Amino acid sequence: MKANMITLAVIVAAVVWLALHINLIAWTPVKIAGAGLAGISITMLVVARLQLGASFSVKAKAKKLVTTGLYAKIRNPIYVFGELFLVGVAIVLENWVLLLILAVLVPVQIVRARKEEQVLHEAFGEEYERYKAGTWF
Repeated sequence: MKANMITLAVIVAAVVWLALHINLIAWTPVKIAGAGLAGISITMLVVARLQLGASFSVKAKAKKLVTTGLYAKIRNPIYVFGELFLVGVAIVLENWVLLLILAVLVPVQIVRARKEEQVLHEAFGEEYERYKAGTWF
């Protein structure tokens, strides 16, 4: 529950900050594309989080194997869309430090995804392997 509240607080803070500063951005087609990427990505991240429901945890746990919605095609949509959101924000703000953060974050997320795979394989065995074969990252 604490992680949910922190995530919600970060999203609300980002939206408020954007609303207060949107008029200060010199909008170009590239920045509009970045904003579109960020908007779609944050929406998909929230959808993925909602679809994960009670199975969400900060540490890898095997509560339930979620295989519907976004999880029907992507095993880790929260990671994927979180990273795409950062790319979109970096484009809009022309803040390339965010891409450096992303360069650190991506390997960390890959390690976390592999640990989650081990936990899910141990808990769900062949069912997880079939699911994994039909999905991306």
